[in-house]
Amino acid sequence: MGKMASSTKITGGACLVLLLAGLAGPAFAAQSAPSRMILAGDAFQAAPNASEGPAPLYSSAPAGPPRPANFLVTIASDDARRMADWVLASDDNGSLPFVIIDKVSAKVFVFDKAGQLRGASMALLGLTRGDDSVPGIGSRRLSTIGPSERTTPAGRFVAALGNDFSHDVLWIDYGSSISMHRVIIGNPGDHRLQRLSTSSVDDKRITYGCVNVPVKFYNEVVLQTFHDTTGIVYILPEVKTIQQVFSLSTGAGGALGKNSPQIR
Repeated sequence: MGKMASSTKITGGACLVLLLAGLAGPAFAAQSAPSRMILAGDAFQAAPNASEGPAPLYSSAPAGPPRPANFLVTIASDDARRMADWVLASDDNGSLPFVIIDKVSAKVFVFDKAGQLRGASMALLGLTRGDDSVPGIGSRRLSTIGPSERTTPAGRFVAALGNDFSHDVLWIDYGSSISMHRVIIGNPGDHRLQRLSTSSVDDKRITYGCVNVPVKFYNEVVLQTFHDTTGIVYILPEVKTIQQVFSLSTGAGGALGKNSPQIR
C-alpha cells in the first residue's frame, strides 16, 4: 500500500469497490459555500440557514451537563445519538469534524467539530455483516475475496480525503482499503443506484467493505466537511456491542464518561 502524503490527503492504494467500475454521476465541482443536508424520509432537504454559522467547541462551553449532538430533525438510532453525544462530552474528536456510520440502520451522519449535523444519508455497506476486516485484505485481488470477507469494520478511524487511482475518496481505513465515496455502478447486477434509493436496510448490503453514498451527498457534505482537514469516523458495530468496540463508560445519573474509545 502507498504512504500518506504530506498534506491531509492520502494517495495510492486500491479501494476494494472502486476497482469494479467508474464512478456514477458527475465529477466533483467546487462549491461556493458549505452545504448542509438532512435526511427527511427518503429525500434530502437543505437545513435552515440559521445553523450555518460557526458554533463554539464543546470544550469551551461553560460547565454543566454534556451538550448533546444536534441531529436537527433527522431520525437516528439510540446508539448513533449516544455515540455522538459521547464524542462531544469526551472531546474525543479533538476539535475535528466527525462521522457516525450506523451499520444497523445503513445511515451516515456527518458533523462539524461542534456536533452540528452537516448532513445525513443512507449508504451502501459491506455485503456481509461483521465488525472486523480480514487481515491483509487491503492488498488482495477482488477475485480472491469471498462473500463472508466483504465486511465494513467497526471502530474509530482517522479519515482524510485522498485518491484511489484517479478518483477522490475519503479514506477511512487505508490499510484495509476501506473508504467512503460516491456510489458506483460496479457490476450492473448489483443495482447499486436502485439499492441506495430504497428504504430497505437489507438492500444496502452489497459492497466489498467501502461505504457508498449518493453523489450529491458526497460532493456537498463529505468533500466540504473534510476539505483541508482530517476527521474522525466512528463505525458502529452490528455483531458486537458498542461496549466491546468503544470504551464508553457512564457515571452517576447515566452521564457519559471521559474514557477514550479503543479499537478492538
